[in-house]
Amino acid sequence: MTARTRTRLLATCAVAASVSLVLTGCGSSKSSSGSTAGAGTNPSATVGAVTADPKLADLVPADVKSSGKLVVAADASYAPNEFKDEKGNIVGMDVDLADAIAKKLGLTADVQNADFTSIIPGISAKKYQAGMSSFTDTKEREATVDMVTYFTAGSAIAVKKGNPDKIDAKDLCGKKVAVQTGTTQADEIKDKRNPDCSKAGKPTIPNDGDKFPLQTDVTQALFAGRDQAMMADSPVIDYALKQTNGQLEKIGDTYDSAPYGVVLDKNSPLTKAVQGAVQSLIADGTYKQILAKWGVEAGAIDKSEVNAAKS
Repeated sequence: MTARTRTRLLATCAVAASVSLVLTGCGSSKSSSGSTAGAGTNPSATVGAVTADPKLADLVPADVKSSGKLVVAADASYAPNEFKDEKGNIVGMDVDLADAIAKKLGLTADVQNADFTSIIPGISAKKYQAGMSSFTDTKEREATVDMVTYFTAGSAIAVKKGNPDKIDAKDLCGKKVAVQTGTTQADEIKDKRNPDCSKAGKPTIPNDGDKFPLQTDVTQALFAGRDQAMMADSPVIDYALKQTNGQLEKIGDTYDSAPYGVVLDKNSPLTKAVQGAVQSLIADGTYKQILAKWGVEAGAIDKSEVNAAKS
């Protein structure tokens, strides 16, 4: 398994100006959806206008259709997928895709910031209609919600430039590793890496990882030298490298690639509509235009599926 299961607003925004990734966490807790490209992306990229597909719009439940909006939850601390720009607007790949999906369905996306671990319960409680926040499609999640695939990401590891602590990506035993709370990377440390360290007679990763509610805090912990390495989704690691002006570097290869999924209530009528919207965006080219805007084309898929987890 890979990717995220993640949450808080930065306790302080007085961090090194060179860590512009961390600075994206400094904004209000209430934001509307937006499409302004952040630093390190391609703001000049062209994304074509999206128009409603009548057949897909007909699949939208009457109560959602009458409201005119699709309420989407996202934890805006995970650049470039979802984060806050300098004006406090929630932006990113997932935000632009949510906006395009909503337009295909004849709706307007209302992207709301939420703690990552509260999103799935919020969907089940009808607070949100969808979640787009770098959720990996897993069998465990599919037991309670539907997942519509739209992207592929793996896990990756970053260290300070030059790897001063000589960290081996395959052997993190005894190292201080920063990770976001609730992510599959956090689960990986607890369920796989530390048991393997113990079996090998090596010291474990302290505390099953140095866990933070926000990915921005994870990046800052590594940058500031509190931790020796950080683990996150591959597009997030790649973006962090750009934002820290070469002061961080990736070690090892991306591993455990798996699909992201739009989270929807179990057996919701919206599931088929959203899957159709994603596939339509892939077919008309809008999908790849959005990925190109955020520099994440490597995660493109050709076919959107429902509940396609392998593990």
